[in-house]
Amino acid sequence: MKNHKVRVYPSKEPLAKEDQLAWKMAEVATDPVAVSAGATDMIINRIIDNASVAIAASNRRPVANARSMALCHPRNGGATVFGMPNDQTFSPEWAAWANGTAVRELDFHDTYLAADYSHPGDNIPPILAVAQTKGKSGAELLRGLATGYELHVNLVKGICLHEHKKDHIAHLCPASAAGIGTMLGLNTDTVYQSIQQALHVSFSTRQSRKGEISSWKAFAPAHSSKLAIEAVDRCMRGEGAPSPIYEGEDSVIAWMLGGKGASYVVPLPEKGEAKDAILETYTKEHSAEYQSQALIDLAFRMREKISNFSDVKSIVLHTSHHTHYVIGTGAGDPQKMDPKASRETLDHSIMYIFAVALEDGSWHHVNSYTPERAGRPETVALWHKISTVEDPKWTEAYHDPNPDKKRFGARVVITMNNGDVIEDELGVANAHPAGARPFVRENYIKKFDTLTEGIITQDERNRFIDLVQDLPNLSVDQVKLLNVQIPMAQLEMNERDHRGIF
Repeated sequence: MKNHKVRVYPSKEPLAKEDQLAWKMAEVATDPVAVSAGATDMIINRIIDNASVAIAASNRRPVANARSMALCHPRNGGATVFGMPNDQTFSPEWAAWANGTAVRELDFHDTYLAADYSHPGDNIPPILAVAQTKGKSGAELLRGLATGYELHVNLVKGICLHEHKKDHIAHLCPASAAGIGTMLGLNTDTVYQSIQQALHVSFSTRQSRKGEISSWKAFAPAHSSKLAIEAVDRCMRGEGAPSPIYEGEDSVIAWMLGGKGASYVVPLPEKGEAKDAILETYTKEHSAEYQSQALIDLAFRMREKISNFSDVKSIVLHTSHHTHYVIGTGAGDPQKMDPKASRETLDHSIMYIFAVALEDGSWHHVNSYTPERAGRPETVALWHKISTVEDPKWTEAYHDPNPDKKRFGARVVITMNNGDVIEDELGVANAHPAGARPFVRENYIKKFDTLTEGIITQDERNRFIDLVQDLPNLSVDQVKLLNVQIPMAQLEMNERDHRGIF
């Protein structure tokens, strides 16, 4: 890997195209290095993972609405939409919109945390939709997805968006555009312009993840998907982009990030170096914000030492800066303590999550969030005894550059009414690559089976699982079948909906 320093250049100090971050990213995208066996295996895992959470969410309102919007844009030879029959295809940007919303709705797919946050699996819907539309093979799709993950992860390592209250799709969108460019075999200049266009149009604020969190949290990466596909389309037609997009005097760093005196360091692979960043990412065993994963596992362990939860006086989670200020009491959001809050808000409240995990000893993507579950008086009482504090030790571990040493958990101190103290800590979730039970293929398939049970047929389950596991060898026609179909009678909004504009 090579570190690239990125800063603002005044207009009177021109920066050559070849020295710009977007160009260096485009060079990575157009480097024809083979996809490693490890990355290939993990890409297959993540396609399975995305499909499992998407199908589980298929009849939730935001997903049904996104699908309904896609159905207004049919296209022969286009892309498939989760749940719909494979012989019905749609314009790729709208298929990616529907599929991206389905993948994101339950907050249950993969994650990477470093200087910023990310869900790199959000790259899969736009790249796959373009692959189906443009007739790409499984091997070509693999190369595109390896690029999307590589650039997304490395942007997250080098540039913090959250510090400036910008949403993390500003890293996702250019990564997806680059991945599409790799898969389509575009030249470096076209990919460079696509990255710049995608970045320029994808900045939005983090209000989507603050206060009363709405369904837009699920739509945000889907919006990024549409923007990325449209950016590449324009640049393939010869259009350019604002440049230099990162380093310009009035561009991203100068006015949306650290300002004209700021600098960042972004690592990128050297020429000929494998794109293996996906191997640093991790999925979720539990349907909740990633920084709660280890704490759910820890709650399961600690509950064995408590006979009566009403005897708890206080619970303090000593954790990282990010956990404290994003999903903890450091956020200052009263909604995180409100039993009438939305599901989207509850899955960003570690106080709620820890209380329910402690009481139940289990976690469910539906049952753990119902209004009835959130409103139990004994749960609310326990929930309101929980607080978080930042511990520099955990913040340092959160940002450790060694992926094997990164830690996303906490030390938990439970004080009982009689003065007894129960204390324990856990650095990474059990399912994390460095955890007690790292996820491997059989775990991804088990997750798929659990989340799709009663929704799809056994024949459809077998067809999809067999197909995706042969990804490197899939023909163009087989890639077009990389979708999970639901019996139409079980699928809400399975035809065009006339309530909106489309």
